[in-house]
Amino acid sequence: MEWGDLQYILAVADTGSLAGAAAVLRVNRTTVLRRIRSFEQRNGIRLFDRLPSGYALTPAGERLLAAARELEHTILTLERKLAGVDQRAEGTVHLTTTDTLLASILPPYLRDFREAHPGILLDVSVSNTLANLTRREAEVAIRPVIAPPESLVGRRIGSVAFAVYASPRYAGADDPSKPLHEHAWLAPSAALAHTSVARWMSDAIPQARRVAHLDSLLGMKELCATGAGLAALPCYLGDTDSRLVRVRPPMKEMTTALWVLTHRDLTRTTRFRLFMQFMGAALSRERPLIEGRRVSSFG
Repeated sequence: MEWGDLQYILAVADTGSLAGAAAVLRVNRTTVLRRIRSFEQRNGIRLFDRLPSGYALTPAGERLLAAARELEHTILTLERKLAGVDQRAEGTVHLTTTDTLLASILPPYLRDFREAHPGILLDVSVSNTLANLTRREAEVAIRPVIAPPESLVGRRIGSVAFAVYASPRYAGADDPSKPLHEHAWLAPSAALAHTSVARWMSDAIPQARRVAHLDSLLGMKELCATGAGLAALPCYLGDTDSRLVRVRPPMKEMTTALWVLTHRDLTRTTRFRLFMQFMGAALSRERPLIEGRRVSSFG
């Protein structure tokens, strides 16, 4: 029995589908199906029921999964401890961040880090959920989060301010000063229900005033720039776009925090330590923008 086979089984169990497992493992769907079938045939066991809603574990699969979880924990703990004593300024840093940060303030600093440390490769994943750093889906996270999990350590850069934005076209056609609930709004979809914007809108803006739902704040910004409606955006995104103007000052109800995070077992690894220190210092210089204190010249 190979650990590699168990990784495929765990991925299908976690995601409930071949496509989801393929995305996690960075292989194609056919490879996942082949590995699962091969394992079942070699061991004379059926692990999953193929249902219309996805893949569900059989009783035998549940028993195997429990044992595989214990093995996974042991292996990942060992990997982190071995990585934690690596003193070379080379290797790969797997970074997870949001589309809004990658579309605004991060790229110049990622470039600068690579120029300063050419032996370190950056593998960047854009996601609007906090990747599981404990399971090494990523090794460093840069993202807004109110309170990071206790298993992660890092640096709090500062508060992330959110404000309400419109295009000059929208602001010219409607009165920006009228109550917010009377405006047309671009809203986060269910995929962003965990965000501070979605939580604020659930109470403040009636469903009837929401003209579109998007699963990306970056997408909300782009549609807002066309004049389709108002959008609540992080100031580091809205204040750097010349097509947008603030129609309200930063709103405390949506404030969150920007963190640079990693797993505590990786803090002694040179490449992670260098990246954390570099990005912590770089992003701290952007605090006026992140906290909404850098007044835009566009509006």
